[in-house]
Amino acid sequence: MALARPAYRPRDPERGVLHAVVRAHLDTFLREAAHRGDAAGLPRFVEREFRQFLTCGVLAHGFARLRCDTCALERLVPFSCKGRGFCPSCGGRRMTERAADLVDGVLPHVPVRQWVLSLPHRLRYLLAWDHRLCRAVLGVFIRALLDLYYRQARQRGVGHGHTGTLTVIQRFGGGLNLNIHFHTLALDGVFSEDPTGALRFHPAPPPGDDEVARLLATIRARVLRLLQRRGLASQEDVTPPDPVAEESLALAGISAASVLGQIALGRRAGARVWRLGYDPEAAWMASTGPRQAHLDGFDLHANVWVPATNRARLEELCRYLLRPPVAQDRLRLTGDGRIRLRLKTPWADGTRHLLFEPLEFLEKLAALIPRAHVNLVLYHGVLASHARWRRRVVLREPTAPSAPNLASAPDPSDGSPPAPGSRHWAWAQLMHRAFGVDVLACPRCAGRLRLVATVEDPHAIRAILESLGLPAPVSPPAPP
Repeated sequence: MALARPAYRPRDPERGVLHAVVRAHLDTFLREAAHRGDAAGLPRFVEREFRQFLTCGVLAHGFARLRCDTCALERLVPFSCKGRGFCPSCGGRRMTERAADLVDGVLPHVPVRQWVLSLPHRLRYLLAWDHRLCRAVLGVFIRALLDLYYRQARQRGVGHGHTGTLTVIQRFGGGLNLNIHFHTLALDGVFSEDPTGALRFHPAPPPGDDEVARLLATIRARVLRLLQRRGLASQEDVTPPDPVAEESLALAGISAASVLGQIALGRRAGARVWRLGYDPEAAWMASTGPRQAHLDGFDLHANVWVPATNRARLEELCRYLLRPPVAQDRLRLTGDGRIRLRLKTPWADGTRHLLFEPLEFLEKLAALIPRAHVNLVLYHGVLASHARWRRRVVLREPTAPSAPNLASAPDPSDGSPPAPGSRHWAWAQLMHRAFGVDVLACPRCAGRLRLVATVEDPHAIRAILESLGLPAPVSPPAPP
């Protein structure tokens, strides 16, 4: 019996838990944050992220019209908010598109090893809103890592070798806590030139546990020296400056509480986040698996490795690095209006779910929103933008970005990459790559849907939605 092909089902964000909680409690949350802070409240970029999220996927705020040329069936596709903080839909699209671009156009066909560096609580707080310091700490980590690869290559008789790294700065942990840490994909070996001038890749041997431990000790010592030079090292008689508190006391309090797994606002301010399944008697210890080291709050893990031939596994790993912090299917509303978050992996103390009051939930989301124009994907070594060998190493040089096209691909079923001259995937191609769904196939006949218009005028939006029997906006919507 033939298997049924997956069909496209438009999302309905207004029925989701995340949209409902933000819509109902955002204004109360903003007032509470201003009351607990210096009356200035949260920075504007935080409120703007929440406001734009409420427009994401809502037809009343504009949409594109697709029509079948054969049977005149129409489909409306709402605009997205393009948020970078916590929107599952926009984060999912960015994850899939970026991972596809990395695998198809950047990362060469060589083995790749993931190195994950986690940081102490105080350093997470400092790096959360100081991107210059965050990049400096990352630079310390990458230089130590590249030195390890170059040293291994020289021991095997390979001189003048070079390798590269791709790092994603993740801002979140599994419990919606603010957790700045680095996921780095390193080309697991070095490139060198042979006598003919061609590049040759020399794979690196797997690092031993002792090598990982020594590397972590080097990173820790160098990071502490960096903090001392910048006057950020903790001392008994000197309190380091806190630029976050000077900008916004509310944001500083929310961020500090999020790092520590505590609550900053509401009636439970200062208490720990509710845990379901938590066993206070459970034996807990830092994970010390293979190729992992832990030292004074610093943790380095290097046991995930992908061979050169497994590109599908490499794309899965890239998606893991680039994933959004919130998944809709892990959220549930309880009967008393609280939000239950199911952990992807149970914690060592037995915790399987976290429970939040609405204001507590929103403060956790607020701490995860990055500043505008902050790049969270960084390249080093031969993958850096100005590296001498970059054009010879990457599969194809990324081109200047252009405006994304909603449905430019007449047939996405071949899974082809974006057209030359664009780094953006068409909506239809991306949906096929992520879910195996042909969104341009007419569900009524064998025809194809094509883009006929984008609708942004409030009066046109109202007229079209009313003609289709869909809820129309009560007031003119904001521009998309």
